[in-house]
Amino acid sequence: MTDADHLIDATTAEAIAQGRHGDPFAVLGLHELDGKLVMRAMRPEADAVEVIDAKTGRALAELDRVADGLFAGVIPRRKKRFPYRLRMTRGADTWEEQDAYAFGPKLGEMDEYLLGEGTHHQLWDALGAHVGEHEGVTGTHFAVWAPNALRVSVVGDFNGWDGRRHVMRRRGATGVHEIFVPALGDGTVYKYEILDGSGNLLPLKADPVGFGAELPPRTASVVRDLDGYDWSDGGWLSKRGAKQKIDQPISIYEVHLESWRRVPEEDNRSLTYLEHASMLVDYAKDMGFTHIELTPVSEYPFGGSWGYQPVGLFAPTSRFGTPQEFRQFVDACHAAGLGLIIDWVPGHFPTDQHGLGRFDGTPLYEHADPKEGFHPDWNTLVYNYGRTEVQNFLIANARFWFEEYHIDGLRVDAVASMLYRDYSRKEGEWVPNKDGGRENLEAIAFMQRMNEVVYAADDSILTAAEESTAFPGVSAPTDAGGLGFGFKWNMGWMNDTLRYMAEDPINRKYHHDKMTFGLHYAFSENFILPISHDEVVHGKGSMLSKMPGDDWQRFANLRAYYGFMWGHPGKKLLFMGCEFAQGQEWNNETSLDWHLLDHAPHQGMQRLVRDLNTLYRDTPALYQKDSSEDGFRWIDGGNAADSVFSWVRYGADGQKPVLVVSNFTPVPRTNFMIGVPNDGHWDEKLNTDAAIYGGTDTGTPGGANAQDISMHGCPYAIEITVPPLATVFFQLS
Repeated sequence: MTDADHLIDATTAEAIAQGRHGDPFAVLGLHELDGKLVMRAMRPEADAVEVIDAKTGRALAELDRVADGLFAGVIPRRKKRFPYRLRMTRGADTWEEQDAYAFGPKLGEMDEYLLGEGTHHQLWDALGAHVGEHEGVTGTHFAVWAPNALRVSVVGDFNGWDGRRHVMRRRGATGVHEIFVPALGDGTVYKYEILDGSGNLLPLKADPVGFGAELPPRTASVVRDLDGYDWSDGGWLSKRGAKQKIDQPISIYEVHLESWRRVPEEDNRSLTYLEHASMLVDYAKDMGFTHIELTPVSEYPFGGSWGYQPVGLFAPTSRFGTPQEFRQFVDACHAAGLGLIIDWVPGHFPTDQHGLGRFDGTPLYEHADPKEGFHPDWNTLVYNYGRTEVQNFLIANARFWFEEYHIDGLRVDAVASMLYRDYSRKEGEWVPNKDGGRENLEAIAFMQRMNEVVYAADDSILTAAEESTAFPGVSAPTDAGGLGFGFKWNMGWMNDTLRYMAEDPINRKYHHDKMTFGLHYAFSENFILPISHDEVVHGKGSMLSKMPGDDWQRFANLRAYYGFMWGHPGKKLLFMGCEFAQGQEWNNETSLDWHLLDHAPHQGMQRLVRDLNTLYRDTPALYQKDSSEDGFRWIDGGNAADSVFSWVRYGADGQKPVLVVSNFTPVPRTNFMIGVPNDGHWDEKLNTDAAIYGGTDTGTPGGANAQDISMHGCPYAIEITVPPLATVFFQLS
């Protein structure tokens, strides 16, 4: 027994030394005991510990070892707390550090109230790792939610990954643990070491609100200072709301950053955020797209998931650079007049042991019952949307991307899997809701609340849902019972029309309704027409390979289909590579086949998509009334025998209407009479069969004058030549 043993009882000393004490701040650091000022320090890496006056640098006391790694001693002639440092000695080495247990809590009363209530919509300001100053000292503040843990420690190289060194302070009933560690800054690698409620040591956990991560396959979080970035996109943000309304042209280029373009000369590496900021942004702008959409950039452990199994929702993946470099990419998009949408995955998360699963030893973020908390399709875990703190975590994350990274939109993945409790489950493998139904009422309430919160914070942004069922009101306001999304992907249109296009032209007349059925519901939601990555993977082939016929016909079919798509009501989305008719199915491990652009048919397809985007953006009739029935009129939607479709698009009052005619057979239709609603000259504005696109140059290049002939319910008609396997746009002069 040493003279210092009376300064701490044996049970407490043993608990501190073993890292099992639930309230180390009540023990470690400076404390008054029996009229004396006592210092206790847990320093297992040291042979000796001294207390140093931080102002004078004078040694005040050498502490005695009272347990394994635990030192204690009385500070002579001192009665009150004072600024101090610790001087450690091990062998011939001596160093000084400030003591984390010298600092009080950093989270304020309002943070604690909102965290406890589960309404802290700027959660990232409280939780995570924040570089900054606390009580006059620079360091990093760590905070994490783990309500059922016996204790939580932050560990890293800075403390030898020893969970006894920096055990965190529990903040009452909130379940939050926090600690300020002096001298740590940007780039510090860390994880959380957690003992569950029974004292069992869990696998080390990454920070759920971490702002950075190690490069996979390493899995630790990295401290990233998000302050200090000088944004230059004020002009864009002031105009963003006007550009993202339902009456505006929105044409989205969907991109998987890892495989858009690679550098074969450098071990086939992917481009960085900064390289994408010039190459990808310049390309998307040149191609006439209005937006880029990225597959999820939230940190994900398995590259083959393409980001759809995220483990770090608050961290842009380190695969392509730092958070500040990602901000530069966003800034570059905005400087080029491009909006940036990112895919967001609140539907599920992976079971990787460093992730959210059983985070504090209990099913904290997920449901305990696998019938509710496990996805059989993806072997992932499902968020417990009915838990207030989990809902708050996700809603705050949505706001985080808008506020910290100036993202312009979120496309929410796999919404159908969230809406229904029996999604991909057999009878007996799912739990009905409180009313006995299959709808996930908690998930519905979460999505409604998320949209309410993000749009209330900034109504210039957009949200879009990938929702593959007929769930009503996905893009309807929440006060009308809808989910509140700005847009919905039209999966039904995509599936029907691609099935039609796969048919041999001689058989298409028997499947005519697949191209027309979408118009029965086209105005029930604010739709985006998606040709996404999901259509060119898993054995589905490329868009070009879906088309029937010989090489010429396959290209012609695809050109005609793109024309049909750009003329159809709904915003547009096209996955990378589809714009130049990538020949092979998409492979996330290699670059797109850019060399195909050495060949005329692929050049022609690329030029067509560029021209379609230009025509679309410059022609209000093609976008202003996408979600309104009075913006569309069939001229002849029933010509199954010829497999010809014709319709008119209308814009706001005073805008010139556009006639769209699609012929999905290889037979040119000459002297073809078609009704039009207006007298005058109808100019041929774009013809997917033009020679510059690889076509036969069949068409009506000079346009046609309306004749005083009633046809197709119209008072006038024009005589045109409809090219084979082509879509033609005419506009009233």
